[in-house]
Amino acid sequence: MTSNPNNPSNDDDETPKDPLAEMLQNLMGGQGMGNIDPAELAKAAGLPNDPQLLQQMFAQVQAMMSSTSEGPVNWQLAHENARRVAASSSDPSVTAQQAKEVDEALRLAELWLDPVTDLSATGLIGRGWSRAEWVEATLGTWKRLTEPVANSVANALSNALTQQMPEEMKSMMGGASSMLQNMGGAIFGMQLGQAIGALSAEVVSSTDIGVPLADLEMALLPANVAKFGEGLSLPENDVRLFLAVREAAHARLFVQVPWLRGHLLGAIEAYARGIHIDMSRIEDLARDLDPSNPEGIQAALSQGVFTPERTPVQTAALEKLETALALVEGWVDELTAEATDKVLPSATALRETVRRRRATGGPAEHAFSSLVGLELRPRRLREAATLWATLKEERGIAGRDAIWHHPDLLPTGADLDDPKGFSERRRLAEASDSEVDDALQKLLDGGYETADDAGETEPSDTPADEPDSDGDDPQPPVK
Repeated sequence: MTSNPNNPSNDDDETPKDPLAEMLQNLMGGQGMGNIDPAELAKAAGLPNDPQLLQQMFAQVQAMMSSTSEGPVNWQLAHENARRVAASSSDPSVTAQQAKEVDEALRLAELWLDPVTDLSATGLIGRGWSRAEWVEATLGTWKRLTEPVANSVANALSNALTQQMPEEMKSMMGGASSMLQNMGGAIFGMQLGQAIGALSAEVVSSTDIGVPLADLEMALLPANVAKFGEGLSLPENDVRLFLAVREAAHARLFVQVPWLRGHLLGAIEAYARGIHIDMSRIEDLARDLDPSNPEGIQAALSQGVFTPERTPVQTAALEKLETALALVEGWVDELTAEATDKVLPSATALRETVRRRRATGGPAEHAFSSLVGLELRPRRLREAATLWATLKEERGIAGRDAIWHHPDLLPTGADLDDPKGFSERRRLAEASDSEVDDALQKLLDGGYETADDAGETEPSDTPADEPDSDGDDPQPPVK
């Protein structure tokens, strides 16, 4: 990147400018921004401390700020930043041997699952993915899940930037209104890409977070599977097979229960659409922070200044979403335990490791939840697994899996509180529904008397068309 010709310096040829400092200087019309330390500003924004990477990123930001965007969020920037972060650490391509091992593990996993579930196998081909391939396969779903809240955050940031900008700065910016409109989207896009790229280094499969990010896919990430097994003192093949069974169980559930994917993604979208961004907090930040104090910026960000507020309605929606996620993860957890119980000696230890990992979440998952205000962790996984185990005891495998036939049959949060009472509550509910159906059918068949029919005459022991006991003709009623 060359230096700004509008602000020449005698040292330009000898000492190149920091790319972030130069970008900020160019954006401000060559005036600079005081004594801001670009490295500290990048740190406060949660960006990597890599000069070459920053130079590439901010060169793109400059180009995108000067052009129009299709929407409030710059998804191209999110995509490319996610790819960069995924590749920033070691991300080798999947070798032929690794691909073969993944395919064999997933095929064997399907065979182990057949006896423990009524849902049939998927017939999907098992795939081995690098982290970059995971980003490519899942980014479309990430966009769908985060777009509602991303738009809200981007618009809030853009409005705050416009409203808080000094009048002299507004006049200096001149016709650069499109840059201001895109700035919030660019900032959010970079942060979202950073979070997704970091998450690619933690997930072990296409369904690792409990949501089918890639439709009709069954895949493992060999590099992350190996990382998952570090420190467990277990055979690598055992770890791969256990995670393959979990992936195959997820895939079987989402393929054979076609409404489930839309149900989960729709619940997440509904939650995200209702998120409220507190503009006053963002405006206070823009007004009160000293740009020359990066520590203050870092402290504000760590306190969740940009985190969307959760309303009571959103809290209720999140509880329903967490219940659905717990039911999916509990079913997968229970089936995986059944399928591996007698064939994988390390299954019990691996089950507990996965449970703890899913309950706490990794660093990238926490960063993502802070960014969009949404946690995708099944907090009630153990209760859900107990519920599915209880249903198997009471109804058998087919009866347990029949719960997935329709969303109205799914257990609720109250059922997770009392798994053993679920069947009795469901029986009473079904009996009540049956009584309503019977009453409705009787009404449609004309089985009920109308009010007029019931109140025209008083009942009599003697039929109206028969003579009295003395032989006289029946008398008309007295009026």
